[in-house]
Amino acid sequence: MTPTTVPRRAAVRGPVRGVAAVPRIRTLLLLFLAVTGAVLAGAAPASAHAALTGSNPQQGAVVTQAPDQVSLTFSEKVAMSDGAVRVLDPKGKRVDTGKPFEADGTTYGVKLHSGLPDGTFTVTYQVVSADSHPVSGAFTFSIGAPSQTSVALSGTAAGGGVVGTLYDIGRYVSYAGFILLVGGAAFVLACWQRGAGIRAVQRLVVSGWLALTGATLALLLLRGSYVGSGKIGDIFDLSLLAQVLQTKSGAALVSRLLLLAAAALFIAVLFGAYARRDEDEEPVRETGGEDTTGAPADGGDPAGTSGADRAGAGVRSGAEGAGTGDRAEDDDRAEDAEAPDLAATDRRDLTFGLAIGGTVVAAGLAASWAMAEHASTGIQTDLAMPVDVLHLLAVAVWLGGLSTLLVALFRAPAGEQIEAAAVRRFSRVAFGGVTVLAATGIYQSWRQVGSWSALTGTSYGQLLLVKVALVAVLVGIAWISRRWTAQLSEAPADAAPPVEEPATEKEPATVAAGSGDARRAAQLARQRAAVATTRQKRVRDADPVRTGLRRSVLAETGVAIVLLAVTTVLTSTEPGRTEEEARGATAAASQRSGPLSLKIPFDTGGEDGKGTVEVTLDPARVGSDEMHVFVVRPNGKAFDVPEVKVAFTLEAKKIGPLPVAPDRIATGHWSAIGVQIPMAGDWKIAVTVRTSDIDQATVTKNAKIG
Repeated sequence: MTPTTVPRRAAVRGPVRGVAAVPRIRTLLLLFLAVTGAVLAGAAPASAHAALTGSNPQQGAVVTQAPDQVSLTFSEKVAMSDGAVRVLDPKGKRVDTGKPFEADGTTYGVKLHSGLPDGTFTVTYQVVSADSHPVSGAFTFSIGAPSQTSVALSGTAAGGGVVGTLYDIGRYVSYAGFILLVGGAAFVLACWQRGAGIRAVQRLVVSGWLALTGATLALLLLRGSYVGSGKIGDIFDLSLLAQVLQTKSGAALVSRLLLLAAAALFIAVLFGAYARRDEDEEPVRETGGEDTTGAPADGGDPAGTSGADRAGAGVRSGAEGAGTGDRAEDDDRAEDAEAPDLAATDRRDLTFGLAIGGTVVAAGLAASWAMAEHASTGIQTDLAMPVDVLHLLAVAVWLGGLSTLLVALFRAPAGEQIEAAAVRRFSRVAFGGVTVLAATGIYQSWRQVGSWSALTGTSYGQLLLVKVALVAVLVGIAWISRRWTAQLSEAPADAAPPVEEPATEKEPATVAAGSGDARRAAQLARQRAAVATTRQKRVRDADPVRTGLRRSVLAETGVAIVLLAVTTVLTSTEPGRTEEEARGATAAASQRSGPLSLKIPFDTGGEDGKGTVEVTLDPARVGSDEMHVFVVRPNGKAFDVPEVKVAFTLEAKKIGPLPVAPDRIATGHWSAIGVQIPMAGDWKIAVTVRTSDIDQATVTKNAKIG
């Protein structure tokens, strides 16, 4: 057998600094998982962006007659499906028709069956706000008198539980995938076109596409259960999926999938034909367009012909071929000179086409969020949605480009390190992205917060302050990276100090061919590959300027991961403007639902005809109320008058006057039980006081009831 000589294991001496790149990347991955876990563990279910501001009957109201419908008023428009509003009697039996309808603006109702018994009824609702988040809640009212109820409400809010957690993870992954896909492709086209052929960069962009596609499919399947029952078993319910496809959120997710199919074609061209074209042009750029036909550069004859023979041959053929040879040589030189120009023109055209197509696809992907979330509801939606698209694109270009730069600095082969010019180009692109991000972010903050009090007094405002602080930290680290970039331009990679190669033992080991020691040969091959990789990393890390840049970019990426987590939570939090409006409406309703007291002076015109009448209404809600009327003299003593009458008028709805004749309880005290207020509104209360057979006066005052 013929022996095969294989080098023995090389003994590598000295520190291996390049290996530190792997723990750093692992550290970022652990940071990503830790932040995601903290966010999902600490965050409540996705906050509803529409709030219940009123109902008829109201929470806790006691009515004497059974209403024919229940109405709910929200802070913004909501989407309702059959069964979204349910009314249950004391035994837990449904008494509604199951067909909700839009009554007026943001008020929705459901009809009730006739012949309802007395007792406490429970109203439950689960709807979807205009920005795609689920809203749920419940309240009670009573007919006749309160009673015991067997209705047990679930403690899990809409959008919570296991399905809610999975949905939140899907949203985070989709944002991260969008940033890597769009930012990585933009970095290659605008800053480092040679990066299209770098395997690590290709993996990063393709990973972004896979993450976004997988997360979008998951969100589409989870959506029905997320806004509905919240059960894991409903995730694969095709009937729920059909309902989701008919909603605004479902249309946005399907549009995103279609755009991702176009993005797949874009990636194939970018890392296929585009990268190959760059590789084909490398020899032309290196030779400067010189002749590459294989003729010796010094004009020598490869056949070894002597100088005398060449001279004689030249004399014999010179006269007959001088003119023809010169013209042919000129034509060859012209073709060689035109080849690089044609290749450069083709590459510019392909780059321009990829840039236009990629921008359209990226804008469409960003619009799939803008058309279904915060920007699609509230004030100035026509302006807010384009601004939101610009905001998302700016985030992707900045943070996605930053991630690609990190990969290029840590994972690119030693012989294909990113050039200083490419880093400087990204620095300029990132500065533009941060400028757009700041401008659009200021507008969005004003639109979603609306006031300084909401900035500090709402969850959305507080998260926004955290986000602003993280962006400030990120910009500060970016400024440090920019300083390293400036030094990088003054200290190119080829000026790096020489690296001392590690000492190795070159004692060959002889392995007989066919001896079956294939495992040993494979082990030695792996060792040689490890030594080569270590050598490449050592060469790559020899430049201290690039090492400093790597560290600052690594720090930027770590902060960006936390920033992305905060942003994801922010998009699922009720905007400060909406929260304050709902809080104000609830406070006003609670104020109106308390006991009402009005003091109105009167003068009948006769002798001893002056005094003050005080009307109290408890609880001053829609339905049955208890009214008391007190009549006192100017000196504060009870005024014994022969008659008091009261009338209620709701002029806005042309209801009334509804007369009420209170009974005399004591001197100056009149009362009426079961006064019916049919509707909430600004009621005019008219009180007629008669002090003698011919002297009486009617005084009025408006008050909000219900």
